[in-house]
Amino acid sequence: MGPAGEGVLELLRRGRLEVEGRMVDASNATLFCRITLDGVSGQCVYKPVSGERPLWDFPDGTLAGREVATYLVSEAAGWHLVPPTVLRPGPFGAGMVQLWVDTREDEDLVDIVAEDEVPAGWRAVLRAHDRYGEPAVLVHADHPRVRLMAAFDAVVNNADRKGGHVLHAADGAVYGVDHGICLHAEDKLRTVLWGWLGEPLPEEAVDALRRVRSCLEGELGEALHEHLTRAEVRALAERVDKLLAAGVYPEPSGDWPAIPWPAF
Repeated sequence: MGPAGEGVLELLRRGRLEVEGRMVDASNATLFCRITLDGVSGQCVYKPVSGERPLWDFPDGTLAGREVATYLVSEAAGWHLVPPTVLRPGPFGAGMVQLWVDTREDEDLVDIVAEDEVPAGWRAVLRAHDRYGEPAVLVHADHPRVRLMAAFDAVVNNADRKGGHVLHAADGAVYGVDHGICLHAEDKLRTVLWGWLGEPLPEEAVDALRRVRSCLEGELGEALHEHLTRAEVRALAERVDKLLAAGVYPEPSGDWPAIPWPAF
């Protein structure tokens, strides 16, 4: 997919949405749609604000805007880790619309395997027992794009990076989805991508963090204020500064569960 062209964003902003199905495993209303504009069509995910489940720690009706804000941060960084995402009217009211990503069914980037089946070069995150009492290991690929996603999640304070939210696209790209509970002012990082904790950030990540910090003083900061509070935008800048100063992947704070449950 790569960086989104204006044509893709225009399709998402103005295209006619036709609901074709619902993703029943999602905790909030998540609709699979065909979108059409001027003879061009595609597939997308539509999450209406009216279908958001209330949460105790995130303000009601803000999840769709947080998905858009997370996309904006990814684009400002130059990482393009989030599929093109907009906020717009839809059949069930205003909501988030995100371009659909076709994935490789046989090449997951996060998995749970037996202790003796950890793929070569993969990172082990957690050792536990499965429902049958057998030892199992939560692992993820040591993939350069997944490395960037781990840094990205720390920046946007992702409170729900499950294994199923890491997509290996059919074209080989890597994307993250389901960013409705990101960008809180308080530390809420929960992720399955802890495989590099304490290790130096790659130079690509450091360069991207610097770009984000610079952009927060201009257009990015202004755009984010449409979806986030001033305190949340300020906390984002502080997280970027902290990561740049440390130069390493963060460790769990101990004040919040480190891994989302379920992990997939």
